[in-house]
Amino acid sequence: MNVTVYPTAEAASRAAADALLGWLATARTLVVAGGNSPRELYRLVADRRPAVGHLHVFTLDEYLGVPVEHSGTCANLLRREVAAAWGVPADRFHWLTSQAEGAEVAIAEHERKLAGLGGIDAVVLGLGKNGHLGFNEPGSPPDAAGRVLPLTPTSVAANAEWFGGQYAPDRGVTLGLGTLLAARRVLLVAFGPAKADAVYHTVVTAPSEACPGSWLQRHPDAHLFLDAAAAARLPATAYRRAE
Repeated sequence: MNVTVYPTAEAASRAAADALLGWLATARTLVVAGGNSPRELYRLVADRRPAVGHLHVFTLDEYLGVPVEHSGTCANLLRREVAAAWGVPADRFHWLTSQAEGAEVAIAEHERKLAGLGGIDAVVLGLGKNGHLGFNEPGSPPDAAGRVLPLTPTSVAANAEWFGGQYAPDRGVTLGLGTLLAARRVLLVAFGPAKADAVYHTVVTAPSEACPGSWLQRHPDAHLFLDAAAAARLPATAYRRAE
């Protein structure tokens, strides 16, 4: 696990964008997360106008029970800020629906498509306040398959904040940790003091189901881009500081 701490979230996002742009040149498949943390990274990549005609982009997860047309679903956010902004061909953007009906079948097909393309070349992740990756909540083993699952109160509260109180989804659908941890390269961004506990357990605590992020310690090519606030609890020996 390569952990680098930057003075600000903006500086970390710039460095993460540089890394991802280098990966995209040879990647065939990319998995992208929704949420706030990666959005500046996505914007910076779009500004550089990468060549992505060869790329298949898959969404990581989705809220269930939110209208499919809502602008805040992961699919709609990533369609705007990744697929459209980068120029990914429409038939190479693979997304999950927020409709609960058929969600188990849909995630199985999502994972089958990825496997048929050779698995994940690169994945962009955020980190939940409870250490989740995608909607792989605490209690998720490292070989967990893609699935529908109930969300913890911490995640439900974060979802309510994301939707401005209009919705508070308590179920999600996600690619499994088994699929994510098999990615050839992993890029994770985490910013702000609210993520400090999750970052500490991801980087320092022995890998366990209590913090799904901690399984990344076993990944051979995982890169964490943090701001100083998110890294506040880390011992100085656990990271490299970028000036």
